[in-house]
Amino acid sequence: MILEAKLELLTELLTQYQSCVIAFSGGVDSSLLYKVAVDVLGDRVLAVTADSETYPSHELEQARELALKLNANFEVIKTEELANPVFAQNPPNRCYYCKQELFGKLLAIAKAKGYAYVLDGANADDTADFRPGMQAARELGVKSPLKEAGLTKEDIRTLARQMGLANWDKPSFACLSSRFPYGHHITPGKLEQVAGAEVMLRNLGFRQFRVRHHGDIARIEVDLADLSRLVEESLRQKVVNGLKQLGFPYVTVDLAGFRSGSMNEVLPGEVKNGSK
Repeated sequence: MILEAKLELLTELLTQYQSCVIAFSGGVDSSLLYKVAVDVLGDRVLAVTADSETYPSHELEQARELALKLNANFEVIKTEELANPVFAQNPPNRCYYCKQELFGKLLAIAKAKGYAYVLDGANADDTADFRPGMQAARELGVKSPLKEAGLTKEDIRTLARQMGLANWDKPSFACLSSRFPYGHHITPGKLEQVAGAEVMLRNLGFRQFRVRHHGDIARIEVDLADLSRLVEESLRQKVVNGLKQLGFPYVTVDLAGFRSGSMNEVLPGEVKNGSK
């Protein structure tokens, strides 16, 4: 399906929804969704961003700034994923409990304020990965119009650029809980370690990266094009010293480079396909 046809289908879906609350992370997916929804539905759209221990503060501030630029009807709510002991134990379906917490609160807002639907920014590419949060969306009746319209990440970036969205090329970001091997308990202190490590890499000029938390070991993923820069002597020592100061005795670089969802690589097929 050509891009224009996908955008037309997205517009038709949003027209049918009549009014909506959008889970607004400040990423390119939810930003495009908000922009098109407002074009279709006007002031019958509310963008809501979660303030959570599992997201660094700069992501919340970027979402605020973008909402201001978009003149968005905008709210921030507090979510408390770590209050759920099952989430904190970090099972393979951890994201299911995260989305339960978020979508449950968004549905309560929609009901209280008279919005017909809750929407998220899932796209067509998300169906190719292990995404247990989608189960929570289905169970709670949350709509994913970008996915329904067949819009891929590349499509979304193209449309966002065409529509003048400043974050059209913003690197993908996942919650900090995704930095831990499944079964490794998640705590506020560990989340702060990861957040501090990734702020350091960002300040050193890296754009797409992850710092995976393996207990005493920090495993750094960067784009393959950045590997040589990361291990240059002057920069390498800054990274090592910074991570040791954050409490990681050992620092490693993943030679496979950055890839989204790398923690899923060890999961057996029956877990990924939901049969276990």
